[in-house]
Amino acid sequence: MPSGKTIVSTTGAWLEFHDPGERKFLLIGDLPLDSGQILPSVTLAYQSWGELNSTGSNAILINHALTGWSDVPSWWPEMVGPGRPFDTDKYFIICPNVIGGCQGSTGPSSLAPDGQRYGSRFPSITIRDMVRAEKFFADMIGIKRFLLAVGPSLGGMRSLEWAIEYPESVSAICTIGSSAIATGDQIGSAATQIEAIKSDPFYNGGDYYHLEQGPSQGLGIARRIAHLTYRTEIEMDMRFGAKVQDDGSGRFQVVSYLDHQAEKLQRRFDANTYIHLTEAMNSHDVGRGRGGVEKALAQVQARALVVAIDTDRLFPPRLQREIVDLLPEATGLEVISSPFGHDGFLIEVDRVGEVIRKALQ
Repeated sequence: MPSGKTIVSTTGAWLEFHDPGERKFLLIGDLPLDSGQILPSVTLAYQSWGELNSTGSNAILINHALTGWSDVPSWWPEMVGPGRPFDTDKYFIICPNVIGGCQGSTGPSSLAPDGQRYGSRFPSITIRDMVRAEKFFADMIGIKRFLLAVGPSLGGMRSLEWAIEYPESVSAICTIGSSAIATGDQIGSAATQIEAIKSDPFYNGGDYYHLEQGPSQGLGIARRIAHLTYRTEIEMDMRFGAKVQDDGSGRFQVVSYLDHQAEKLQRRFDANTYIHLTEAMNSHDVGRGRGGVEKALAQVQARALVVAIDTDRLFPPRLQREIVDLLPEATGLEVISSPFGHDGFLIEVDRVGEVIRKALQ
C-alpha cells in the first residue's frame, strides 16, 4: 500500500506521486467486476476536506476526470476551501482515486497477490465497476447518502451511474461535460490513443514495470491526440497559428505546446492506467442491461444539474441536452461559454463555481 512519496517504475520514467497531504488509503476487500472476475484486496486512495456533521448529511462526492486524482485542489483550483464553491465550513468533501488508477488505488501498476505487478493481467473495468468500488468505500466510512455527487467528463459518467445504480445513496448529481453513452467520435479518438501506446516498442504487451524503459513515447503521442480534442480549433489557431519557436529550431509553437503537455503526463501517469480508464469510458452506456438509455435515465430520482461547455468538441452540448431531456428531476441545462473547449471545466473556475453553488442550493 503506497504511503508518503512512494514511487513505482512506470512509463520509462519514475511515476511521481503528488505530496499526499491528507491522502489516505482504505482496503475495501474483493471487488466483483462486470466481467464476472473478482479483483482481490482492492485499495482506494482518497482525500477529504471539511468535517462530516453529526447526521452525515453534508457529504459531497467529487468524481475526478480521466487523468485526475484524489487531490482536487491540484486539478480544480479555487474550488475547495472555506467560502469556496465546495465550502469546507459547510460540507464534507471527499474524492477517491478510481480503481485502475495510478495514484494509490489498485490498478495495473499495483502488486497482485503473487507479489508481481498486475501489468497485462489487470482485468478490464467499467464505469459501473468504479462506482461499485466507491459504494463499498462509502459504506465502509459510514456515509449512507451523499448530498451531491459531482464530476466532469469521466466523473460525470460516474455521477450518473451513482444516481441510477444507488438511488438511495445520492440526493443530487451534477454532471459537467459528460454523456449518457459514448459516441463513435469519442471511441474513435480514444482507440487511436490506445493504439499509439500499444504500438510503442517498449509497451511489451503491458508488462513493462520490470524494464528500464516503458512506453513513454506512446503515452506522449496519446496525450497529444487527446489534448487536441480537449481544446478548440480557434484557440489553437489564435494562440499559435503557424508561428515557429524563436530559438532557431524551426519547430512550430503548437508542437512545442503539445510536447509540453505530453511530458507533463509522462511524469505522473501510467500507460496501462490510461488504457484501462479510456477503455472504460469507451464502454460507457447507462442503458446497457437496463432497456436502453431512455429507460435507464427515466428511473433516476435524484435532482440533477447538467452542465455543458459551448465549445466542447469531445462532449458537445447536444449530449448534455439529451441527459436533461431524459432525466425526470433535471433542473435544466447550464451552458458555460468558453474558448477552451472540454478543458473549460478546468479553466473557467469562476463560472464553474457559480454552477456548483447552484447545484448545492
